[in-house]
Amino acid sequence: MKILDHLEEWIITFLMGAATLIIFASVVHRYATGFAIPGVQDWLLSIHMGWAQELCIIMFVWMAKFGAAYGVRTGIHVGVDVLINRMSDSRRAKFVVFGLLAGALFTGIVGTLGLRFVWENGMHHYVFSTFGMDLGDTPEGPTTPDLEWPTWMVYSVIPMGSYLMCFRFLQVTRSFLKTGELPHHDHGHVDGLDEVAPLAPGEDDTIYSMRDNLHPKDLNDKGDTK
Repeated sequence: MKILDHLEEWIITFLMGAATLIIFASVVHRYATGFAIPGVQDWLLSIHMGWAQELCIIMFVWMAKFGAAYGVRTGIHVGVDVLINRMSDSRRAKFVVFGLLAGALFTGIVGTLGLRFVWENGMHHYVFSTFGMDLGDTPEGPTTPDLEWPTWMVYSVIPMGSYLMCFRFLQVTRSFLKTGELPHHDHGHVDGLDEVAPLAPGEDDTIYSMRDNLHPKDLNDKGDTK
């Protein structure tokens, strides 16, 4: 279970980093080929990077699907809960559980339909050929224009991401039934920045005062600014 705790972060981090490097290399390659450097220009022109845009688009789609599952786990998704928060605790709990289970049901259905689509789009041909089964008239399935990858591999993020969202909904439901709390994301918090501890009673806070409403007060300056 611990392996799944940060699965989305690992996948998103890898995809984002790889996409950034690919885009950077593609842009540098595009501009570098314009310099007439003997030998180097011919070598750069021999490198085909037309696939970079298609691959980055695929990566961003995968990031979105796994990011949706991350949002369920951390409570980032926007929800209108004005009416629910006005209810009594017992009634509110019932509506929250209903909403979470409805999300699990919906994402489970989307994942199942996506799996069926992927299977019929060429995955069944790959599975049959891998295990030496009779292919019959099973179509091989289409491929992407530039990378020439089987499209079923690209579309496989639909069932994977949807089933992961379904699992996160069920996970949040179980946690809510045990603790009565939902995951909450503080949009004002920035990871990596330490929060400043509040001043103790009687501690000098003159450094935070501003005479001109723009600059912190200079402790060495005893005069008044006019």
